[in-house]
Amino acid sequence: MTERLPPLTALRAFEAASRHMSFAKAADELHVTPAALSFQIKSLEEHLGTPLFRRLNRAVELTEAGKTLAPGTAEGFQTLAGAWRATRRLLDDSSLTITAGPALTAKWLAPRLFDFARAHPEIELRFSATLKIIDLERDDVDVAIRFGYDDFDDLYSVPARKEWLTPVMTPELAAQYPTPQSLEHAPLLYDDSIDFLNPRCDWPTWFRAAGLTFPPSRGLHFSNADHAIDAAVTGAGVALGRRPMIIKDVMEGRLVTPFKLAIETKARFRFLCVKGAEKRAPIAAFRDWFLAEIEKTAHISDDFEIIPVEDIPAS
Repeated sequence: MTERLPPLTALRAFEAASRHMSFAKAADELHVTPAALSFQIKSLEEHLGTPLFRRLNRAVELTEAGKTLAPGTAEGFQTLAGAWRATRRLLDDSSLTITAGPALTAKWLAPRLFDFARAHPEIELRFSATLKIIDLERDDVDVAIRFGYDDFDDLYSVPARKEWLTPVMTPELAAQYPTPQSLEHAPLLYDDSIDFLNPRCDWPTWFRAAGLTFPPSRGLHFSNADHAIDAAVTGAGVALGRRPMIIKDVMEGRLVTPFKLAIETKARFRFLCVKGAEKRAPIAAFRDWFLAEIEKTAHISDDFEIIPVEDIPAS
């Protein structure tokens, strides 16, 4: 026989009080009086048959029973809240919340989003530029654009085009360093945000792909890809840039790609959402726009010899 659970209002009162460790703060959060909250907790303790809090002079603390109950109630209400948000999003065709990394947002998405907004004025766009781990089933996010490997089996996942990197610099620097060999003496810029790639796609790898020996080099290191590209735009050095991060600056002439040799990573950007959510009109519209926008500049790859990183000899 299933044991009868206590009233949800009593559990909610306990969850808030155990989180704040204060009846007054919990009552304020739930918009009830402290007396009403205390009554709910008292009824829960009677239902359980043991105290959940020790009432001290000006504070409360959890009993052993309270410590056992608190994590489960917190997780339970978080799950309920996530399910409620997910259900509301399922029924909402008027807004779309998207998350992508800061670099992709700055260098690729932000300059193009006005096209999507103009084509879909009925959709209210919300954007979060972050790389923090997102739970698409529980967090208030509809779509995530993430760079990495194909390990999203529990989500609807659409890979974008394969990713490659090539040296970029200002036209002025290109005149000073006209050959791949000349880069041995150039100021190199490092994008540390892709150090997780395996095999690595870094300056030593590109030099090996070009048949050159990488010279031990001290240079500027950046934790964000867009910062490395912005430094290259100022003429601070030569960056090894990923295609979506460099495309706008290259097409507008701020950067050039003088050496038509690129290394292809095994990772790529992916469009992610909860399975089944891809059928929602706003998500489907954004997915189709995202993939079509990538294809608009796909011809750039035709100018390059692109070598898969796994085909480049190790050092």
